[in-house]
Amino acid sequence: MREVVIDTETTGLSYKTGDRVIEVGCVELINHVATKNSLQFYCRVDKKISESAQKITGITERFLSDKNTFGDHCEEFLAFIADDPLIIHNADFDVGFINNELSLLGRPTLSNPVVDTVSMARSVLNTRVANLDYLCRRFKVDLSERELHGALLDSRLLAEVYLELKGGKQFSMNLSKRDVEKNKKQSNETNKNKTIVSFVASDKEIALHNKMLDEIKQPIWKKYNY
Repeated sequence: MREVVIDTETTGLSYKTGDRVIEVGCVELINHVATKNSLQFYCRVDKKISESAQKITGITERFLSDKNTFGDHCEEFLAFIADDPLIIHNADFDVGFINNELSLLGRPTLSNPVVDTVSMARSVLNTRVANLDYLCRRFKVDLSERELHGALLDSRLLAEVYLELKGGKQFSMNLSKRDVEKNKKQSNETNKNKTIVSFVASDKEIALHNKMLDEIKQPIWKKYNY
Protein backbone atom coordinates (compact mmCIF):
# COMPACT_ATOMS: atom_id res chain seq x y z
CA MET A 1 0.00 0.00 0.00
CA ARG A 2 1.40 3.40 -0.99
CA GLU A 3 0.86 6.58 1.03
CA VAL A 4 2.53 9.99 0.89
CA VAL A 5 3.51 12.15 3.85
CA ILE A 6 3.26 15.86 3.03
CA ASP A 7 4.34 19.03 4.81
CA THR A 8 4.42 22.64 3.65
CA GLU A 9 6.07 25.84 4.79
CA THR A 10 4.22 29.09 4.10
CA THR A 11 4.63 32.87 4.21
CA GLY A 12 2.11 33.09 7.04
CA LEU A 13 -0.83 31.42 8.70
CA SER A 14 -3.73 32.11 6.34
CA TYR A 15 -4.05 31.61 2.60
CA LYS A 16 -7.36 33.50 2.87
CA THR A 17 -5.39 36.70 3.50
CA GLY A 18 -2.96 36.02 0.67
CA ASP A 19 -0.29 33.83 2.29
CA ARG A 20 1.41 31.38 -0.05
CA VAL A 21 3.30 28.07 -0.04
CA ILE A 22 7.08 28.54 -0.08
CA GLU A 23 8.23 24.94 0.42
CA VAL A 24 6.75 21.48 -0.10
CA GLY A 25 8.17 18.21 1.18
CA CYS A 26 6.83 14.73 0.39
CA VAL A 27 7.95 11.28 1.53
CA GLU A 28 6.68 8.03 0.04
CA LEU A 29 5.48 5.25 2.34
CA ILE A 30 5.01 1.62 1.38
CA ASN A 31 3.03 -0.39 3.93
CA HIS A 32 3.41 2.56 6.35
CA VAL A 33 7.22 2.51 6.11
CA ALA A 34 9.19 5.36 4.51
CA THR A 35 11.13 4.58 1.34
CA LYS A 36 14.01 6.59 -0.13
CA ASN A 37 11.62 8.14 -2.64
CA SER A 38 10.88 11.78 -1.79
CA LEU A 39 10.10 15.14 -3.37
CA GLN A 40 11.04 18.60 -2.15
CA PHE A 41 10.94 22.04 -3.73
CA TYR A 42 10.89 25.74 -2.84
CA CYS A 43 8.53 28.27 -4.41
CA ARG A 44 9.13 31.87 -5.39
CA VAL A 45 6.13 33.99 -4.41
CA ASP A 46 5.00 37.61 -4.69
CA LYS A 47 4.00 37.70 -1.02
CA LYS A 48 6.15 39.02 1.81
CA ILE A 49 7.28 36.30 4.24
CA SER A 50 6.21 37.12 7.78
CA GLU A 51 8.91 37.65 10.36
CA SER A 52 7.68 34.68 12.40
CA ALA A 53 7.75 32.39 9.35
CA GLN A 54 11.32 33.45 8.58
CA LYS A 55 12.39 32.66 12.16
CA ILE A 56 10.72 29.25 12.12
CA THR A 57 11.88 28.13 8.66
CA GLY A 58 15.00 30.18 7.96
CA ILE A 59 13.58 30.84 4.48
CA THR A 60 13.97 34.42 3.22
CA GLU A 61 12.65 36.27 0.19
CA ARG A 62 16.21 36.63 -1.07
CA PHE A 63 16.67 32.84 -0.89
CA LEU A 64 13.49 32.30 -2.91
CA SER A 65 14.24 34.97 -5.52
CA ASP A 66 15.80 32.53 -8.02
CA LYS A 67 13.47 29.59 -7.31
CA ASN A 68 10.64 28.37 -9.53
CA THR A 69 6.99 28.95 -8.69
CA PHE A 70 4.51 26.39 -7.39
CA GLY A 71 3.04 26.29 -10.88
CA ASP A 72 6.41 25.20 -12.29
CA HIS A 73 6.41 22.22 -9.89
CA CYS A 74 2.69 21.44 -10.09
CA GLU A 75 2.79 18.56 -12.56
CA GLU A 76 5.69 16.87 -10.78
CA PHE A 77 3.92 17.26 -7.44
CA LEU A 78 0.60 15.85 -8.65
CA ALA A 79 2.38 12.93 -10.33
CA PHE A 80 4.24 12.14 -7.10
CA ILE A 81 1.16 12.05 -4.87
CA ALA A 82 -1.00 10.40 -7.58
CA ASP A 83 -4.31 9.39 -5.99
CA ASP A 84 -2.72 7.83 -2.91
CA PRO A 85 -3.69 8.64 0.69
CA LEU A 86 -1.94 11.69 2.14
CA ILE A 87 -0.54 11.67 5.68
CA ILE A 88 -0.51 15.23 7.04
CA HIS A 89 -0.04 16.76 10.49
CA ASN A 90 -2.84 19.30 11.01
CA ALA A 91 -4.22 18.46 7.59
CA ASP A 92 -6.66 21.37 7.26
CA PHE A 93 -3.75 23.82 7.23
CA ASP A 94 -1.62 22.14 4.54
CA VAL A 95 -4.50 20.95 2.38
CA GLY A 96 -6.01 24.44 2.49
CA PHE A 97 -2.76 26.01 1.29
CA ILE A 98 -2.15 23.42 -1.43
CA ASN A 99 -5.72 23.69 -2.70
CA ASN A 100 -5.34 27.46 -2.79
CA GLU A 101 -2.22 27.15 -4.95
CA LEU A 102 -4.04 24.74 -7.27
CA SER A 103 -7.05 27.06 -7.49
CA LEU A 104 -4.81 29.99 -8.42
CA LEU A 105 -3.58 27.85 -11.32
CA GLY A 106 -7.11 26.92 -12.35
CA ARG A 107 -6.52 23.30 -11.32
CA PRO A 108 -8.94 21.02 -9.42
CA THR A 109 -8.39 20.74 -5.69
CA LEU A 110 -7.01 17.58 -4.10
CA SER A 111 -9.33 14.57 -3.97
CA ASN A 112 -6.92 12.17 -2.24
CA PRO A 113 -7.96 10.49 1.02
CA VAL A 114 -6.31 12.37 3.89
CA VAL A 115 -5.13 11.09 7.29
CA ASP A 116 -4.71 13.85 9.87
CA THR A 117 -2.05 12.66 12.31
CA VAL A 118 -3.05 15.27 14.90
CA SER A 119 -6.49 13.69 15.25
CA MET A 120 -4.94 10.24 14.99
CA ALA A 121 -2.43 10.92 17.77
CA ARG A 122 -5.09 12.33 20.09
CA SER A 123 -7.22 9.24 19.54
CA VAL A 124 -4.45 6.64 19.78
CA LEU A 125 -2.57 8.23 22.68
CA ASN A 126 -5.55 9.78 24.46
CA THR A 127 -3.77 13.14 24.70
CA ARG A 128 -4.65 16.72 23.83
CA VAL A 129 -1.00 17.62 23.17
CA ALA A 130 -0.15 16.38 19.68
CA ASN A 131 2.45 18.70 18.16
CA LEU A 132 5.23 17.05 16.18
CA ASP A 133 7.99 17.82 18.70
CA TYR A 134 6.00 16.19 21.49
CA LEU A 135 5.23 13.09 19.43
CA CYS A 136 8.85 12.71 18.35
CA ARG A 137 10.02 12.88 21.97
CA ARG A 138 7.34 10.44 23.06
CA PHE A 139 8.38 7.90 20.43
CA LYS A 140 12.11 8.64 20.78
CA VAL A 141 12.41 9.91 17.21
CA ASP A 142 15.68 11.81 16.75
CA LEU A 143 15.04 15.58 16.69
CA SER A 144 18.68 16.69 16.60
CA GLU A 145 18.40 17.97 13.01
CA ARG A 146 15.27 20.05 13.66
CA GLU A 147 16.82 23.39 14.54
CA LEU A 148 14.49 24.96 11.95
CA HIS A 149 11.23 23.75 10.45
CA GLY A 150 11.70 22.31 6.97
CA ALA A 151 9.01 20.63 4.89
CA LEU A 152 11.07 17.60 3.87
CA LEU A 153 12.64 17.06 7.30
CA ASP A 154 9.28 17.39 9.01
CA SER A 155 7.77 14.91 6.54
CA ARG A 156 10.49 12.41 7.40
CA LEU A 157 9.92 12.90 11.13
CA LEU A 158 6.17 12.55 10.66
CA ALA A 159 6.70 9.34 8.69
CA GLU A 160 8.42 7.82 11.74
CA VAL A 161 5.73 9.09 14.10
CA TYR A 162 2.98 7.77 11.82
CA LEU A 163 4.56 4.31 11.82
CA GLU A 164 4.57 4.34 15.62
CA LEU A 165 0.94 5.45 15.74
CA LYS A 166 0.06 2.55 13.44
CA GLY A 167 1.67 0.18 15.95
CA GLY A 168 4.56 -0.68 13.64
CA LYS A 169 8.19 -0.53 14.71
CA GLN A 170 7.55 0.78 18.25
CA PHE A 171 10.56 2.01 20.18
CA SER A 172 10.14 -0.71 22.83
CA MET A 173 11.09 -3.35 20.25
CA ASN A 174 14.68 -2.03 20.13
CA LEU A 175 15.06 -2.31 16.37
CA SER A 176 17.90 0.19 16.00
CA LYS A 177 21.23 -1.16 14.74
CA ARG A 178 22.89 -0.33 18.05
CA ASP A 179 20.22 -2.19 20.05
CA VAL A 180 20.36 -5.21 17.74
CA GLU A 181 24.15 -5.46 18.18
CA LYS A 182 23.76 -5.02 21.95
CA ASN A 183 21.15 -7.79 22.17
CA LYS A 184 23.30 -10.07 20.00
CA LYS A 185 26.31 -9.53 22.30
CA GLN A 186 24.22 -10.20 25.40
CA SER A 187 22.86 -13.38 23.82
CA ASN A 188 26.38 -14.60 22.99
CA GLU A 189 27.55 -13.91 26.56
CA THR A 190 24.58 -15.84 27.94
CA ASN A 191 25.31 -18.81 25.67
CA LYS A 192 28.93 -18.90 26.82
CA ASN A 193 27.83 -19.35 30.43
CA LYS A 194 25.41 -22.19 29.69
CA THR A 195 26.27 -25.76 30.76
CA ILE A 196 25.48 -28.33 28.09
CA VAL A 197 24.09 -31.60 29.51
CA SER A 198 24.35 -34.71 27.31
CA PHE A 199 22.21 -37.84 27.72
CA VAL A 200 23.49 -41.21 26.45
CA ALA A 201 21.38 -44.40 26.41
CA SER A 202 22.81 -47.38 28.31
CA ASP A 203 23.35 -50.80 26.67
CA LYS A 204 20.32 -52.15 28.57
CA GLU A 205 18.08 -49.32 27.31
CA ILE A 206 19.25 -49.89 23.73
CA ALA A 207 18.53 -53.64 24.01
CA LEU A 208 15.01 -53.01 25.34
CA HIS A 209 14.37 -50.54 22.53
CA ASN A 210 15.46 -53.01 19.84
CA LYS A 211 13.31 -55.73 21.42
CA MET A 212 10.27 -53.43 21.29
CA LEU A 213 10.90 -52.72 17.60
CA ASP A 214 11.12 -56.46 16.80
CA GLU A 215 7.75 -57.06 18.44
CA ILE A 216 5.94 -54.45 16.37
CA LYS A 217 4.13 -56.03 13.44
CA GLN A 218 4.14 -54.09 10.16
CA PRO A 219 5.45 -50.77 11.54
CA ILE A 220 4.21 -47.74 9.60
CA TRP A 221 7.71 -46.41 8.85
CA LYS A 222 8.46 -49.50 6.72
CA LYS A 223 5.80 -48.36 4.25
CA TYR A 224 7.99 -45.44 3.15
CA ASN A 225 11.29 -45.36 1.31
CA TYR A 226 13.46 -42.84 3.14
